[in-house]
Amino acid sequence: MFPLLCPVREADWIHGWDPILVVSEAGCAEADCVFTTPASPTDAVWYITRYEPENGFVEILKITPSVTACRLTIQLRGVPGGCEAQVTYMHTSLGPDGDAFVGDFTETYYAKFMQDWESRMNHFLRSGQALRADA
Repeated sequence: MFPLLCPVREADWIHGWDPILVVSEAGCAEADCVFTTPASPTDAVWYITRYEPENGFVEILKITPSVTACRLTIQLRGVPGGCEAQVTYMHTSLGPDGDAFVGDFTETYYAKFMQDWESRMNHFLRSGQALRADA
């Protein structure tokens, strides 16, 4: 599962994921990889600060100028019969649009967001195909 936590490989399991730019020596996730994705009002810049495949851990900073700064961490752990992921997001507002975003990032929203993430990942791991948004 860990190799799928990559700006390039996420396109395999997230229908419609298409980073604009990926700057990386290896062409995929690694420490100091930088990538951009479409966002509003300007594109988001993602920076992989820690990439530890041997520990199943990745930390990414995502900056959407004038909106939010976000720290995303993903920690994988083996469990009987598979793997579980602990995913954390910490958003800091950078202005009025960020205030609205942070205000809407409720526990209920986050639970739904993570259920969608989990469904997409599990569908891909079972079928080898990305779950389409209209499915």
